[in-house]
Parts: sequence; C-alpha cells; structure tokens
Amino acid sequence: MTSPEHTATRHGHYVQAHGLDIYYEEHGQGKPLILIHGGALTGESWEPYVGAFVERYRVITPDSRGHGRTANPTGMMSFRLLADDVVALVEVLGLHKPLICGYSDGGQVALEIGMRYPDLPEALVIGGAHLELTEGSRKWVRSILGDEQLGDIDFEHFGREYPDFAAMLQQLHGPDGWKTLLKQIKPMWNATLNYTPDDFARVVAPTLVLLGDRDGFVPVEDGVAMYRLLPNAEFAVIPGSEHGDFIFSSAKVALLQPLILDFLERHCGSNDQTVTVGRTS
Repeated sequence: MTSPEHTATRHGHYVQAHGLDIYYEEHGQGKPLILIHGGALTGESWEPYVGAFVERYRVITPDSRGHGRTANPTGMMSFRLLADDVVALVEVLGLHKPLICGYSDGGQVALEIGMRYPDLPEALVIGGAHLELTEGSRKWVRSILGDEQLGDIDFEHFGREYPDFAAMLQQLHGPDGWKTLLKQIKPMWNATLNYTPDDFARVVAPTLVLLGDRDGFVPVEDGVAMYRLLPNAEFAVIPGSEHGDFIFSSAKVALLQPLILDFLERHCGSNDQTVTVGRTS
C-alpha cells in the first residue's frame, strides 16, 4: 500500500480515514501497537505508558472521533462507529496485525474490533470494559450529565459540582469543544450494548481482560464472565484499583506496564506491514 500523505502538527499527524481527519501521535519502531483512550480523554492520556512501550513497539495513539484534535463532523458517536474509525486508520496506515490496547471506552472499542474484525488484531488488551452497562455506570452518567432521557446538559451545574473534571475537559477539548463532546458522548454512554455469546465467540485473537477490584463501573464478576465468554482470553485483576487508576495512578500504571508487556510479548507476531481487513457484521 502506498504511504498516505500526512500533515504534521506539534508531535503528531493528521490522516484522512473513514470521513475524518484523524489526529494521532506515533513513537518508536517495530510491531504496531495502537492505544485507544478512554471516553472524554485523548491519546495523550497514554503518556505514562509510552516510555515503556516504545522500547519494543511502534506506538500509535489516536484521538478518537470528537475527542481532542479529531473532529466529529456527523455528530454521531457509538462504540461500533469508533471501532470502524480505528480499523480505517489501520487500513490507511497499512498496518498488519496490530496489537490493540484500550481502556474504558477504548476497551469497549477494542472489544468491538475483536468482534467485528476478528482477523485484524494480533492480540487485544481490554481494560475496564462492560459486558453491559451497569447501574453504577448509569448513575455516574446521570450525576454528571443529567437524566438519560433528556438531551440537554446543565453545564453551569456541571462546572460547580465537578470543577476539576470540567477544567480538565476544557484543557483537552477547548472552551466550547468539551460541551460539544459531552452532548455527543451522552447517548453512547447510555446505550444498551446487547452483546450475545456469539459476539464474544468471534473474538479469536488472544485477549487480556483487565479490571480493577474496586471498579465502580464494571464489577469483577462481569470481568470474569467476559473472560469466560472469550475463546482465547486471560484475566487479571489489579488490586486496590478503581476505574480511573488505569490512567491516573502512577502506582497502578507501574503494575500494569509489565503485565501488559508480558502479555503482548507472548502473543506478538511478525512485523510484516501488509494489511487485509475482513469485517464481520
């Protein structure tokens, strides 16, 4: 495949894929490793991991649709759509059998890729992802974005009740962009997933399921159930860890880095860069 034309900005690039100008950053050489960030974050959230991963892999950290420097011209957002975006990025960059690691919303996207494009990834790391949205998750969404049946968000209330979160979102997405993102992401965060056992059976790539034992959104029991539904999975529970610790706790990152690297090294294939993508409906 011919190398695509990229437009550099800061330390990253834009590339046209799936109707988007997708922003991504890239570090290192070797087998491609795509890191998919959590909801309302950006690819920069993976910075605590990049230093360790870049010694062995070509690390690619895109900003998802509607997040950071990647716009969302349609205004639509779903885990399936975000998965299609990542697959389109893989195709345009000509990556063969990339390793894919996602956390929270990114873990959900990685799971969707495994279900719908089973031949694409060499291996998957799925952190903090749902079997189905839990009441804990829905309660949190209601607490910050309002009733799930209502489209409006009271941003003044949000700013008063969650000033640190609001400040972080403004820094990441701009003074108006963070409001647009929350409006677009709210339906996705409230949507029923409706996965079936057959969906999980399609995930043939080796998969590491990661979960914190104190995750208020995804119970450990759900992680065990996902592990048992996946045909080629391993399961690890991070002690003393809440949902956000995967990214925001330096102590937990120090535990997770070698765990993820060990898994990837055991399931890392060749560095051939020719790509063929098969899609499962």
